[in-house]
Amino acid sequence: MKIAESELILNPDGSVYHLHLKAGQVANTVITVGDSDRVEEITKYFEKVEFTIQNREFKTQTGFYKGKRITVISTGIGTDNIDIVLNELDAVVNIDLEKRQVKKTLTSLDIIRVGTSGSIQENIPLNSLVVSKMAIGFDSVLHFYKNESIQEKDATEAFIKHTNWFAKKSAPIVVTADDALSNKFKSEKTKFGITATNVGFYGPQGRVLRLPLQDPDINTKLATFTYKDLFITNMEMETAGIYGLSKLLGHKAVSLNAIIANRVTGQFTKKPAKLVEELILFALDRIIK
Repeated sequence: MKIAESELILNPDGSVYHLHLKAGQVANTVITVGDSDRVEEITKYFEKVEFTIQNREFKTQTGFYKGKRITVISTGIGTDNIDIVLNELDAVVNIDLEKRQVKKTLTSLDIIRVGTSGSIQENIPLNSLVVSKMAIGFDSVLHFYKNESIQEKDATEAFIKHTNWFAKKSAPIVVTADDALSNKFKSEKTKFGITATNVGFYGPQGRVLRLPLQDPDINTKLATFTYKDLFITNMEMETAGIYGLSKLLGHKAVSLNAIIANRVTGQFTKKPAKLVEELILFALDRIIK
C-alpha cells in the first residue's frame, strides 16, 4: 500500500523531511550523538567521508573507518528527536521512497549511541564508561506505539512499586539493549547498568535551582532500585527511546555513556572532551571487531 504524502514527507530532492537523507546514504552501522559538533569528532578518524548533510540539529556523515562503512548522525536532545531520527533512518533503508511502499526485504541496522551522562551511584566515578543493558523511559513517546512486545513488564512493575511512582507522570517503560551488540562493548573499561532516560534536564533529573520538586527523593529512589543484579547507574535523555523504537522497527541498539558528572558527590569531570574522545575510540575499535 502506498504511504500518503502527508505521512511520509519528502523534500523536493526525494530525501526524507528532517534528516535530508536518501536511499543508499545510510550504512548498516549507525552511531548517534546528541551534539552536531560531535559528528566530526568521530569522523575525523575515518579514512574517507562520502558526504555531509545537515538540517537543523540533524547532521549526518557516512564514511569508512578501517574499511567499515559507518554513518554518524546527531539527534539533538530528547526522545522527541529520537522519534524523528529512528523513523526517518528506518524509512531510508526500509521504504522505497519513490514508490512510497515498504520494501519486501527489510534491513536491520546496528545503532550505537555515543554520549555523555551523569552517574547516580557513588561507586560509578567520574570518567567511567557505562554500557546500558536496560533503559527506563520516563517520557511518553513509546506509549504512542503498540509496545507490548518490547516491554520488560516485570522490571517496569518492580520499578513503579519501588519508587511509588507519581501517577500524573508518564508511565515508565523498561526496554533492553540488544544482547549481542551490547556484549561487543564488554571490557575492563566498561560497566553494565540500567540507564534512566529522563524527559528533561533539571527537575526531571532531580536538579533544584529555584523550583521545588514534586518528589525530592526521586534520585535516591532511582539509585536504590535493582533488577536481575543490575542497578540504575546513570541518567540521560535518549536511550530508552532508541531502544524501544529500534526493537519495534527490527533494529539492534546499544547506548555507550561517558560519565562526566556524579550526582551523589556533586563532581563534574575536569576533562570532558578527553573522556568523550576515549569513548569514541573505544566504540570505533569495538565496532570493527
